[in-house]
Amino acid sequence: MKTLSTIFLSIILIIGFSAGAVSAKIKLTYNNYFPPTHMTSKMSEQWCKEIEKRTNGEVKIQHFAGGQLLQADKVFEGVVQGIADIGFSNLAYTRGRFPEMEICDLPLGMPSGWVSSHVADAFYHKYQPKEFDKAKMLYFSACGPNLISTTVKPVRTLEDLKGQTLRATGRIADTAAALGATARPMGIGETYEAVKRNVISGVMLPLETMKGFRLGELLKYCTANWQVGNVYTFYAVMNKRKWDSLPENIQKVFEEVNAEYVEKMAEGWNQIDIAGAEFFKSKGGKVIQLSDEEALKWNQAVKPVIDTYIQEMSKVGLSADEINSRIAFIKETRNEFAKTQAAKGIPMPYAE
Repeated sequence: MKTLSTIFLSIILIIGFSAGAVSAKIKLTYNNYFPPTHMTSKMSEQWCKEIEKRTNGEVKIQHFAGGQLLQADKVFEGVVQGIADIGFSNLAYTRGRFPEMEICDLPLGMPSGWVSSHVADAFYHKYQPKEFDKAKMLYFSACGPNLISTTVKPVRTLEDLKGQTLRATGRIADTAAALGATARPMGIGETYEAVKRNVISGVMLPLETMKGFRLGELLKYCTANWQVGNVYTFYAVMNKRKWDSLPENIQKVFEEVNAEYVEKMAEGWNQIDIAGAEFFKSKGGKVIQLSDEEALKWNQAVKPVIDTYIQEMSKVGLSADEINSRIAFIKETRNEFAKTQAAKGIPMPYAE
């Protein structure tokens, strides 16, 4: 017959084993510099909830929008340091920090955010640039083509860009200058007031900003220069130590959700470009299409931007042949996804 002390000890052991069988929650933080109303913030918050759902609540991720933990230019290093466990940002805010990946921001004729997102993801997985090795890469996405929009003077030809001062940052600033405009780098949050106060005469931004940042209230003309088609490439990364500490089954869930969000983000960028175009037109904005002949002139004008990039990359040990090979891969992948977009009936946002 068991003594009372033996029974009591057995109960304690059972309780202990039961408690040990239930894993403690893994608590993480996610920082997105976009405001909470923006598609990217909504998507990153949904990503967090999807991770929580598929891990049955074992992982809990607190989402911070509006750069509450880290501003756009501090995201990557902040994640590496552990200020935030996960972060979402844009290559252009830290120009030169990710030189190999910045090839995706060159004027290579991206026709839509759906295409550019898939191209960025494909490029990363093929070439695996080591510049992201200090963190765990989650997924890439990219906005639609940066189009030229102005307040007073419509832009139909290269000559019309003379005297225009446009908001443009990163590699997009190089493109604006090559086309004949004056580039004015600034944060997206500063742009509305800059346009309103005539500090700049226009922007080189995707259509989604017409609604997402209310620029369609001020801008009157939008030139659909998608044939130049350079974009902003975005990334989501995780602190490497946190990633390595996750159980293998949890990591598997993350990877599954990451793969799905490449497509979700691609769709999201395309949808908000369409919404931006509709908002712009509802305010009386006019979309201007380039003729094939004019588009060819624009492509010739931005060739020096690509040449300069090739020269810059020679300093980090990549030959002109290697960079040209990568550009060829991007263009081929772009064409493949453009055909897929057309086959799926996904609309082009800048269509008249």
